[in-house]
Amino acid sequence: MFEIFEAIRDFTETGGQVLLVIGLLIFIMWLLILERALYVFIWHKQFKGQTIAAWEARSDRSSWYAEQIRQAMISRVSLKLKGSIPVIQALVALCPLLGLMGTVTGMIEVFDVMAISGSGNARSMASGVSKATIPTMAGMVGALSGVFASTWLMRITKTEKMHIEDAMNLDH
Repeated sequence: MFEIFEAIRDFTETGGQVLLVIGLLIFIMWLLILERALYVFIWHKQFKGQTIAAWEARSDRSSWYAEQIRQAMISRVSLKLKGSIPVIQALVALCPLLGLMGTVTGMIEVFDVMAISGSGNARSMASGVSKATIPTMAGMVGALSGVFASTWLMRITKTEKMHIEDAMNLDH
């Protein structure tokens, strides 16, 4: 168990301080994704059922006023479904940018080593290049995983919105 923490510590030391920020960002992003998935699979069904029951309990389901109420109910369901998806998408966009920042800080270290040593010693530059590539990789991995998850959540949101629109029919 201790070896796992030691390996993580070594990895973060190799990648620099930016890697810790990227790791925290990815952790928060996946907490939000998990919260959205739990909402969709557990709590949304109850809210959807209550909304449909409230629509079915209305006596007027054919007037212009009823259509506006229907649209408002569908919008409430849609807003609850989307929840934190825009925040997740913003975090996805931030991951590669932080990776790029890690690249820049790593390359600054390479240039510092070159300025101090006065030469282009490959060994002394290797640690800086490694420090530059690891955050980039971590940012891209976080962004890719978040893109897949947010796309999946948006597809579920659209599908569920269509289902509730179909379930809440107007009487003509």
